[in-house]
Amino acid sequence: MAKGIGVEKAVEAESLVKTYPKRVTALDGLSFAVAPGTVFALLGPNGAGKSTAVKLLTTLTQPDAGRATVGGLDVIAEPDRVRRTIGVVAQGSGVDIQATGRENLRLQGQIHGIRGRAIEERAQELLERFGVIDAADRIARGYSGGMRRRLDIAMALVHDPAVLFLDEPTTGLDPEVRADMWSEIAKLARERGKTVLLTTHYLEEADRLAERVAIVDRGKVVAEGTPEELKRELRGDAIHVDLEAEYNGRASRALSALEAVRDVTVDGKTLRARADDGGRAVPLVLQALEAHGVAVSSVRVARPSLDDVYLKYAGRTFDAAEAEAGVPR
Repeated sequence: MAKGIGVEKAVEAESLVKTYPKRVTALDGLSFAVAPGTVFALLGPNGAGKSTAVKLLTTLTQPDAGRATVGGLDVIAEPDRVRRTIGVVAQGSGVDIQATGRENLRLQGQIHGIRGRAIEERAQELLERFGVIDAADRIARGYSGGMRRRLDIAMALVHDPAVLFLDEPTTGLDPEVRADMWSEIAKLARERGKTVLLTTHYLEEADRLAERVAIVDRGKVVAEGTPEELKRELRGDAIHVDLEAEYNGRASRALSALEAVRDVTVDGKTLRARADDGGRAVPLVLQALEAHGVAVSSVRVARPSLDDVYLKYAGRTFDAAEAEAGVPR
């Protein structure tokens, strides 16, 4: 069983390109590197190319250009060795709902050549660790979504892989279950020394879990760093204004002469801007909007978020990017 990775970079992607039929470019020169024993997040909206990156790194497909390594192993030249090094939790559950939780773990262990007493002990350990022990001998069809997801992760860890890929692991889970999952994922790196590569479109998930974040837009990394580093790049405060209607450029023109605000963007009925002192800038913003006949329903000031970082580097909001995505990637 894999205990760790004796290399400088647990995962590395260099200029990965992947194009699908009808000239759909899923990856357009994607590059990033993950240090061993850390949680690294690929953050981006649906359609950004995150799942395609995971498929390439886990040997399920090959790039049109570029190269990638996992645990120092080339994913194209040494796919079998890569597969023995990794665990994968895909977006769709891999649980056999006709089998019990324990049977699912036994089967997964057998696939990796673990049998007899070794798999029984390993299954018991994982069932207890992920809180599925009380339902271990029940058919998985009756499991809740959260229980199935915890079993998915347990199955991916049966052979003690050095690198764990989690593709949108908490999508569809309620907030309480999602928070429990975050706790378990954090422990994998902190207490078990695992390298975890996480894809997510939840800004809070990346902020809470990842030591480093790569923001992905249209198949390439547009910004990378720790969550705090990325947010510190946006000095000052974020001003969010909810408008009564869409004003077709009038709102942004209203603020064009204000020196106190910058980076003004309007998306439908939402106006965003930045200011060194948001509290002092808000009255000026409201006065300027009122003077131009722009009605406001609410306004708030906040410290920079990853959504603001995404807006800076991608040129549109996270929600706008998700609305734009028409092809699954």
